[in-house]
Amino acid sequence: MANETTSSSISELYTEIIQEAIFTFQETSVMRPLVTTYNITGQGKQVAIPIFPTVSASAVAEGSDLANTEVNPTETTITASEVGVMTTLTDLARESSSRPIAQDIGRVFGEALAKKVDTDLAGLFGSFASGNDLGSAGTELTADLLLKAESTLRALNVPRPYYAVFHPKAVFNLKKTLTAAGFAGSAAPAISSVGENVFGSGFVGNIFGIDVYENANLSISSAGDCVGGVFHPISLGLAMKMDFKLETQRDASMRATEIVGTMTYGKGIVKDNYGCQVTVDATL
Repeated sequence: MANETTSSSISELYTEIIQEAIFTFQETSVMRPLVTTYNITGQGKQVAIPIFPTVSASAVAEGSDLANTEVNPTETTITASEVGVMTTLTDLARESSSRPIAQDIGRVFGEALAKKVDTDLAGLFGSFASGNDLGSAGTELTADLLLKAESTLRALNVPRPYYAVFHPKAVFNLKKTLTAAGFAGSAAPAISSVGENVFGSGFVGNIFGIDVYENANLSISSAGDCVGGVFHPISLGLAMKMDFKLETQRDASMRATEIVGTMTYGKGIVKDNYGCQVTVDATL
């Protein structure tokens, strides 16, 4: 018998889906590499992250005993839950498609899960310590505003590195300012290869020691404003119980195959004073 679909050909087809999905997910997610990931191992779906207080050292005279200093950490608990996406690919659709449908489905699933992770993590910007809030509705994103965020974090003894994430429409004004005539003579270095960097990874450039990224998964309010963030990686936690995976299940009576992509993770604020919420205008 000729032209039959064998277990080998099915395996090759879904290997292509998995490879494309994982590659797209890893390349599309902007936020995930910028935060601290905590792997949940064994039983349970929670991770408890200890938060240690700041203690002070003091001078002591020769021969004198030191007094005890209590170190009483608090903890932040992050609970993981499932997210997923599913589609059913019929045999007829697979066989009649003029496109490489395996790669297409893999790319769509990878993009969907990456967008979900980014949206969840960026949604935490509004939970940073209120004393660190910067910007306001209608305020343009400028190098000066980033410098204020950098100074705010430095004043709190927050170590580097610092990351900044904003919507592309908010970053537009920043890029326009930094590439304007005469900017090379200002205090901040000019950005080079902006377009190439942005299209490749969402990375805009480094300004005042802050790595600036743009991410279209940040929401824009009805008034045209967006909440971005400048933060240290430890400020946000991603609790990972089960990383992105893709599975298939054959439905013979339907002459189709179910394709399911899932993740199990949680997100939360770990140190709220290690980040700044920055509200800026996101209209062109």
